[in-house]
Amino acid sequence: MAGHSQFKNIMHRKGKQDAARAKIFTKLAREITVAAKSGLPDPAMNPKLRLAIQAARAENMPKDNIERAIKKAQGSDAETFESIRYEGYAPGGVAVIVEALTDNRNRTGAAVRAAFSKHGGNLGSTGSVSHMFDHIGEIRYASEAGTADEILEAAIEAGADDAVSDESGNLITCAFENLGSAAAALEEKLGAPLSVKVVWRPNLLTEVDEAHATSILKLIAALEDDDDVQSVSANFEVSDEVMQKLTAA
Repeated sequence: MAGHSQFKNIMHRKGKQDAARAKIFTKLAREITVAAKSGLPDPAMNPKLRLAIQAARAENMPKDNIERAIKKAQGSDAETFESIRYEGYAPGGVAVIVEALTDNRNRTGAAVRAAFSKHGGNLGSTGSVSHMFDHIGEIRYASEAGTADEILEAAIEAGADDAVSDESGNLITCAFENLGSAAAALEEKLGAPLSVKVVWRPNLLTEVDEAHATSILKLIAALEDDDDVQSVSANFEVSDEVMQKLTAA
């Protein structure tokens, strides 16, 4: 069983939902502000902003929060953030990609390095593990959004690359640069999605045992708890037996 999405489900079940949602909104707001500052504050004229708003709406972020984030970018005192990608290894030789938006490169770099060190991993240079991932867009819909054939047809019409449907829902994937247009077309056809994300999907998986899986889980949780970190991706998988133990723990 591939690891990261399942491990995130475990973390969400164990975490405090309200606190987790507040942190998600904070990170989404930062993405909206950065996108609005990079171009026009109108999503119709700014694809990056449109994508950030789509992601926020998929997480049920209140409209007022979205509007405040856009207005913040127009203020003279708006903070300046830069996008940074960190790459490294978790225990068991698992590749990890961390994406951050920060107004202080030194602070964020120190925090990410400390998390890796504390949990048995180590940072590498940029490009050291990204070849083990594909940078793509993911759009998720609930099972009720349509039949497998209807979802696939909508995905093809929207210019997506693939659609997978099972009892847990529908996952549509597309090229990174097509995510904004594909998400907009799908929303017109299927309604609001559950999520719209840019992800690093592993193209090479590393199987780990329970001990390593536990350490990786702690590392990912520590990284995602940092306000500057926007996303964490890892290329591990675990057996069904190990997953059952972790879920029951």
